Amino acid sequence: MESVQSIKQRFGIIGNTPALNRAIEKAIQVAPTDISVLVTGESGVGKESIPKIIHQLSHRKHNKYIAVNCGAIPEGTIDSELFGHEKGSFTGASQTREGYFEVADGGTIFLDEVGELPLTTQVRLLRVLENGEFLKVGSSKVQKTNVRIVAATNVNMFEAIQKEKFREDLYYRLSTVDIHLPPLRERQEDIHLLFRKFASDFALKYKMPTIKLTDSAIQDLLKFRWSGNIRQLRNIAEQLSVLEQNRTISSETLKSYLPSGSTNLPAVIKTEKSGSDFSSEREILYKVLFDMKSDLNDLKKLTLELMKNGNTKDVEKNNESLIQKIYGNVEDDEADYEDNLENTSELLSIPEHSTSKIEPVETFTDKYHFAEEIEEEETLSLQDKELELIKKSLERHQGKRKLAAAELGISERTLYRKIKQYDL
Repeated sequence: MESVQSIKQRFGIIGNTPALNRAIEKAIQVAPTDISVLVTGESGVGKESIPKIIHQLSHRKHNKYIAVNCGAIPEGTIDSELFGHEKGSFTGASQTREGYFEVADGGTIFLDEVGELPLTTQVRLLRVLENGEFLKVGSSKVQKTNVRIVAATNVNMFEAIQKEKFREDLYYRLSTVDIHLPPLRERQEDIHLLFRKFASDFALKYKMPTIKLTDSAIQDLLKFRWSGNIRQLRNIAEQLSVLEQNRTISSETLKSYLPSGSTNLPAVIKTEKSGSDFSSEREILYKVLFDMKSDLNDLKKLTLELMKNGNTKDVEKNNESLIQKIYGNVEDDEADYEDNLENTSELLSIPEHSTSKIEPVETFTDKYHFAEEIEEEETLSLQDKELELIKKSLERHQGKRKLAAAELGISERTLYRKIKQYDL
């Protein structure tokens, strides 16, 4: 069995991080077998190197090795690409075509970005993994293939399974052995080593002197987050090699090539909600519910009057205000409304007390800050929720009833009536 160091030299892998060495060790150990392997890691960490190692150290090394980027093939043609198709099976199928699984019989197939596979293709792939059988598109003849499948993905597979975008049974068949490659930011001691290797390669390629970093530039290189990992580092090294006349790269020069806002520091997430929006979809739902409840009660009252009196004109006369409230097409008979309705810019005084007062929390350093917070169950009282929504809306619009009514989706008269009802 070859050593980790010899494999690195053979396949041009740079770095000595324990996590990287462990990934290569697992690849060496699993290579002589035929079990499926799933390589995980962020985009740009070099996942394509692992299936090459596995294939070259296996008994299949003299047969074909085919790498397929599942995310780059359109959903409508991926079944044909992987499994082949019969002549006339769909528009444009002018002849029979062999798929990758038929061509690579006896060899290895590397399925990159396997998390992007459509669900229908996942079913076909599961059958190949279970018994080596597949059907060409448009054919009813079962064919056999003997391939070793190595897959890779940068998708969180458990989240994809929960969202029903990836089959759980297929995941467990693919990940018989899971090999994880660490992101570049977790390989601090390898970053400068990789940069020097890329700088040397580009100097040889473009026939120019090799670029070097100052001490401060090296520190900036190590502090950068490298969200694009090794691929991003390689691109930066190539840009500096080609564009810079001065072959000694200072910190200021390096920073001009690094994307702004990408540091290794924790991100501050803005949690403040928009002033013109409701705080959540639940509040909107509550608003609709208590509006419906109010209208329903009014209709019940009006129906009861009709049942008791039986005279439509008398009921209409006696319940004029109720009818106006429900249908809103007649002027409100509240005499004091017009007297009290002043300029819409008038500010309404809102009491500072609220139904659900939040006690101040003592500030302290919490080493379990990453733990999930469980919010207290909200009250289901529609009346309390209506009062809360009205207060919030009035506070947001500084007591301007016209704007608050527009946000709540009710008329200004109705808002005025509710303000009186809740004694605001």
